[in-house]
Amino acid sequence: MRRVLVFLFGLLVSFSLAAQSNKLIKELEGRRGALQKQIAESESLLQTTRKDVGSQLQGLAALTGQIEERKRYIATMNNDVTLIEAELASLQRQLGNLQKELGQVKEGYASSVRYLYRNRTIQDKLMFIFSAKTLEQTYRRLRYVREYASYQQRLGEDIKRKQQQIEDKRQELAQAKASKERLLQERETEKKRLEQQEQEQKALVNSLRKKQRSLQGEIARQRKEADRLNARIDRLIAEEIEKARKRAAEEERREASKQETADKKLPEVKPLEAYTLSRADRKLSGNFADNRGRLPMPVNAPYIITSHYGQYTVPGLRGVKLDNKGIDIQTRPGAQACAIFNGKVAAVFRLNGLLNILVRHGSYISVYCNLSSALVKADDTVTTGQPLGVIFSDKSDGGRTVLHFQLRRETEKLNPEHWLKRF
Repeated sequence: MRRVLVFLFGLLVSFSLAAQSNKLIKELEGRRGALQKQIAESESLLQTTRKDVGSQLQGLAALTGQIEERKRYIATMNNDVTLIEAELASLQRQLGNLQKELGQVKEGYASSVRYLYRNRTIQDKLMFIFSAKTLEQTYRRLRYVREYASYQQRLGEDIKRKQQQIEDKRQELAQAKASKERLLQERETEKKRLEQQEQEQKALVNSLRKKQRSLQGEIARQRKEADRLNARIDRLIAEEIEKARKRAAEEERREASKQETADKKLPEVKPLEAYTLSRADRKLSGNFADNRGRLPMPVNAPYIITSHYGQYTVPGLRGVKLDNKGIDIQTRPGAQACAIFNGKVAAVFRLNGLLNILVRHGSYISVYCNLSSALVKADDTVTTGQPLGVIFSDKSDGGRTVLHFQLRRETEKLNPEHWLKRF
C-alpha cells in the first residue's frame, strides 16, 4: 500500500511539473510574440519623405527608438534562453528520476514474478493457506494471497504508467529543446537587423553633422515651442490646483457646519491653505497611484517612444542637448490619444494650430499634446482607454504622427515611463 501511495504522489508531482513546464514555454513565447508584433508594426513608422534637418532629426529619433525596442527584445530573448536552459536541466532531472523509479518498480515486479514462479501451483497456494494452525491464521493467509496477486497486478500497471510518463517527459524535453533552437535562430536574425539599423543610424548622424548650423537652429526652434507649451500647461495646472483647493475647502466648510449643528458649538477653525484635495479627489489619487507601472499607453496603435523624459544628448551630434518634460510617442496616421485612467477633462486648449488636453485624476494630471481634433471638452468625465482626440499627422513628412505626453502630480513633473505598462 505504501508503495502505491508513493507512486501516486510521484505521478501527481510529475504531471504538475509537466504542466508548469508547458505553461512556462507558452508564456515566454506569448510575451515574445507580443514584442515581435510591436516591433514589426512599428518599423513602418521609420519612413521619412523629407531631407530637411527637422525631418531628419525626427527620423533619427524614430530610428533610435526602434533600435531601443529591438535591444529590449534581444534582452528579453537572452533572458528567455536562460529560463529555457534552466527548464531543460529540470526536465532532464525529472526524466532521470522517472527512469530510476521505473527501474525500482520493475525490480519489485521481477521479485514478485520470481516468488510466484517458486509457488506457482494452486496446490502450493492451498497448502500455504490450509497449513495454518488457526482459523484466524488461515484468514490472514488467504487475504495475503489475494493482496499479493493485486499487488502484482498494480506493479504491472505501474510499469505501464511510468513508461508513458517517461515517453511524455521525453517529448516535453524535445519540445523545450526545439523552442530553444527557434529562439536562438530568432535572436541571430534580430541581431543582424539591429546591426543594419545601427548602420542606418550612423549614416543619418553623419548627414546631420554636416548641417550643424541648421541643426542648432532647428533645436532652438523646437525648444522655443516646447517652452511655450510647457508655460501654458504650467499655468493651467496651477489653475486646476487652485480649483481643487477650493473644492476641498468648501467640502470642509460643509462638514464643519454639520458638526456645529450637531454639537451646538463652534468647531476649531483651520487655515484655508490646509485643504488641498476633496474626499473624491483623494480617493481617485490613491487609485491612480496604485496603478503605477500598469497604466495603458496613451495611444491606440503601434508606437515607438522617440524621445524620453528629462535632459539627454543625441549620440554623435556635438552640442545637441534636449530637455523633455514628458515623452514623445510616434504612431501611425489616424491613431488616437486615449485616457490612461479614469478622470475629468480639466482643459482643452489650442496652441500653434494644434489641440492639447489635460485630464485630472485627483492630484495627478495627464497631458496629451499635438492633436488635430478633440473628442472631449472641458469638464467631461472620461474612463481608462477612452479616445480623447486624433493625433496630428504631418502630411508633408510622410504622415509622421507624434503624441507628446506628460504626467504631473500637481506641479511635480513625473517620468511617464515609470507609470506606463509596456509589452
